[in-house]
Amino acid sequence: MDVILHLGAHRTASTSFQHYMRANTSRLEQVGVGFWGPLRTRDGILTGVMPCDTDQTPDEQLAAAQARILQNLDRAEKRGITHLVVSDENVVGSPRNNLRKAQLYGGMGERMARYSQAFGGRLTRLVLSIRSQDMYWSSVTAFAVARGHKVLRSEELARLASGTRQWRDVITDLACAVPDVEIQVHSYEVFGGMPERRLAAITGLDEGPSQHAREWLNRAPGLRELREIVAERGEDPGALPAGEGRWHPFDRDQVMALREAYADDLYWLRAGADGLATLIEETASAKAGKQPSADDATRGQTDGKDDRRLA
Repeated sequence: MDVILHLGAHRTASTSFQHYMRANTSRLEQVGVGFWGPLRTRDGILTGVMPCDTDQTPDEQLAAAQARILQNLDRAEKRGITHLVVSDENVVGSPRNNLRKAQLYGGMGERMARYSQAFGGRLTRLVLSIRSQDMYWSSVTAFAVARGHKVLRSEELARLASGTRQWRDVITDLACAVPDVEIQVHSYEVFGGMPERRLAAITGLDEGPSQHAREWLNRAPGLRELREIVAERGEDPGALPAGEGRWHPFDRDQVMALREAYADDLYWLRAGADGLATLIEETASAKAGKQPSADDATRGQTDGKDDRRLA
């Protein structure tokens, strides 16, 4: 059985992809594709991979999680599942922690080493989605403010814009932690609006079912909504810009710096990523529907190979 761990990241249409997979569970199982999403992985199958506040030691929790995961993998295989897609963006960390440290997924290596051990060598493919840093951080900050975070000050935004940890570093840490597993990288700008093509890319099967493929979930809250939320908390809504639509917190120079960082990441990936990962950009479908542009990238989650392979 092909065991594929879809890692997100956050704000790259992960929740919409998970909704698509859940809504098509019966159709997918008919062709041997199984799915574990956050409803099963959180407070369930993956509990204990990352240490929780219990009487057990971290090692004991990991051993219990591994036994539970392997048991469930065996059950899936006996049901005739040939491709199991496990999707949970919280595996790689949290957006709140990213904001606090002003970097993309620090601690990725340690986390992924534990998850690799928990799956007992059964992982065959890791899938990471990436997104232009200006849009990623804009979406993350909007959701953070909606969930209680104060509106970021100019110096905090400057820290985000000048951060030195980029997607290249995340991918490198991932490859070092799980060195013998294929890594696919998908750009949000290509796959964000096409879950059926993402599924085809990660499984190697033909295009997935079209049902529920254009259902958008969890758009980033807009400026009007954010001002209302901030005012309800008793904070100054004037800390946010006037107007409607999406909140773009960065100034022009910061946006350019973040976009340049993303361009560097994509250049590195297209040049072979030092043999660590494969960038998948071709969807090969003329009927897949309109892709979100870089300026309309609002989907995502709220939480909550032979010659082709380069790694």
